[in-house]
Amino acid sequence: MAQYLLRRLLIAIPSLLGISVVLFTVLALAPGDPFEELATNPAIPPDVRAALRASLGIDDPVYLRYFRWLAAMLQGNWGFSFVSRVNVDQLILQRLPTTLLIIGASQILALAIALPVGVFSATRPYSVFDQIANTLAFIGFSLPTFFTGLLMILLFSITLGWLPFVYRADIDASGWRWWWEHVRQAIMPVLVLGLFQGAAWTRFVRSAVLDVARLDHVTTARSKGLPEGRVVTRHVVRNALIPVVTLVALQMPAVFGGAIVTEQIFRVPGIGSLLISAILANDTPVIMAVTFVFACLVIFFNLMADVLYGWLDPRISYS
Repeated sequence: MAQYLLRRLLIAIPSLLGISVVLFTVLALAPGDPFEELATNPAIPPDVRAALRASLGIDDPVYLRYFRWLAAMLQGNWGFSFVSRVNVDQLILQRLPTTLLIIGASQILALAIALPVGVFSATRPYSVFDQIANTLAFIGFSLPTFFTGLLMILLFSITLGWLPFVYRADIDASGWRWWWEHVRQAIMPVLVLGLFQGAAWTRFVRSAVLDVARLDHVTTARSKGLPEGRVVTRHVVRNALIPVVTLVALQMPAVFGGAIVTEQIFRVPGIGSLLISAILANDTPVIMAVTFVFACLVIFFNLMADVLYGWLDPRISYS
């Protein structure tokens, strides 16, 4: 296992380097200038503007700027935000826990919906429960997250007044009251992301279970007189989860993309909203760092999926 993880990490290094080259080149060639406001400010002399650009290497060739950025990243220096006037790593560390909390809770909710509903629908195909579950699943993943987010705001915040629709980081409370206020704020963002992913995964779980249920080893297990519950849990569900794990890992970029939209709707102070504000302000160091963090998280979740394969399928060897 240790050798396998080491090999996977060594493979991830050139992947991250390639991603960083593409991201840096695209941002460097994109229109716009982080010092555009300084150029239009008559109070700043031209020589001061030129000296500032030269000190930050804005006018250097792209490849020199990339290698300078890469060397600084390896030393733990993620750059300096032109807008916030603070270090980029400080900005990300302030917002990353909120994003991971929202995404993690939503994925747990999605799996808690998809696994039991998908398995129960597959074991009773074309029943009333199966038809209702399929209809709700189609509706769930057909509606975009920004639309369901607005519907929840209209229902739970404006009409009923149960939940706040703006996520506030500075809550004036302590103890259990502080925890409860944070939970109330996170309910709607978690529901928006979790229901969307859960609806899509329910259909996939149902299809995977139906495919495995027709295999010969499942028929053999039933012919031996094993209880139906044991046949489903040990011989059907466990094998059906292998493609589900693949789907979850491959959909992580879409999950982070949906989180960016959801954070904007509910004003969640996460790295998704940080990325949007940095793009609007053309804050290149922040954009580069946040997108690189997203890439690292996607590769990490794919590595976790590879590890889960061995637990689900004993035929997979890590040697």
